[in-house]
Amino acid sequence: MFGLTKRDSTLLIIVILLTVLAPFILNPFPEGSAMAQFNAGYPDLMQRLVIFGIFAIGFNILFGLTGYLSFGHAAFLGVGSYAAIWMMKLLTMNVVPAIIISVVVAGLFSLLVGWISLRRSGIYFSILTLAFAQMSYSLAYSVLTPITGGETGLQPKVDDPRILDGALAAGQTPRANFFGLEMGTSYELELGNWIFTFNAGYYIAAIVMILAFYLSIRIFRSPFGMMLRAVKSNQQRVNYTGLNAKPYTLAAFVISGMYAGLAGGLLVAMDTQVGAERMFWTASGEVVLMTILGGAGTLIGPVLGAGFIKYMENIVSKINKSVLEQWFAFMPDGIEDFLIAIVYPFIGKGWHLTLGILFMLVVIFLPGGLVEGGQRIGRLFKRKKPSDDAADGKTTPAE
Repeated sequence: MFGLTKRDSTLLIIVILLTVLAPFILNPFPEGSAMAQFNAGYPDLMQRLVIFGIFAIGFNILFGLTGYLSFGHAAFLGVGSYAAIWMMKLLTMNVVPAIIISVVVAGLFSLLVGWISLRRSGIYFSILTLAFAQMSYSLAYSVLTPITGGETGLQPKVDDPRILDGALAAGQTPRANFFGLEMGTSYELELGNWIFTFNAGYYIAAIVMILAFYLSIRIFRSPFGMMLRAVKSNQQRVNYTGLNAKPYTLAAFVISGMYAGLAGGLLVAMDTQVGAERMFWTASGEVVLMTILGGAGTLIGPVLGAGFIKYMENIVSKINKSVLEQWFAFMPDGIEDFLIAIVYPFIGKGWHLTLGILFMLVVIFLPGGLVEGGQRIGRLFKRKKPSDDAADGKTTPAE
């Protein structure tokens, strides 16, 4: 299907089903119940899940295939966001031109950064990308204030030119739209005590994510992807064969930067407020965590990692002491206070502590990330014994 193998087609279908049915999957508990705290099926979070999934997919093309670890990918996310918001201020509030220009500008900027940074490898490459990201953040925060808005950021205003849009009525505010369909348009479906929200902006972002995921599969399975794997395996041997690996690694860097720019443009389409914080080094570190946690070098791993971290950031961080008191209210006072004292440091503002512990456990026990965990669980349910593979003459290729 679409030039994919049966296995890749199945994976693509799974991703499509998960994104289409996300309002149902992410709202498993009825409204008003004690467990409704863990529902994540509201538009803002669902949009962030797929947008940062795109960001992680692009980063995985660089890190997962070539082994080049970039600590500055948030720079391309921020540059894409600024390009998109200026397109909305100058041309139109339609998100399509904004998304296109975000990809183009991020691609050009990543070409410049990659051309310089890829002169080095290993930790030197990582430090160079981090330096570029921090320089970009500093420029956006102070020097380029007339273009970036500085610490206050940018957002569309009523008096912006927008040469392709008509004049706004009195009191009307500019809103991002997709050929007239506002990105914030939502429809709620009530089934008993369950409320499911279907948001236009989420499904537009989800379609883009599915296309980006499909493109990543084609890259992974192409001769270009095979060359990138060879670079990761042993770049020196590749050079000995007479092949120049630099154009391939630069192409991977630019493609990865364009993915980041695409994510930045979609962030503006969902929330038309852009600030320099998107370019800070912590944002670059976050996408590294997403990729490693989900499974670097795998297809669906970065998407799972992005979803896991954004879920914890938006759901676990909202659990406070009053919620814990409701959960443990049925217990005797002494035991209730003890349990709250034990659990409280790991939720709310302490959600980073929980994420850090989980990340350490994954790195130690599941080097392949969440994907490896799923594969191990799947093998437990297989009846076929491992010795059967040897009997069939099957071997596992080394990489």
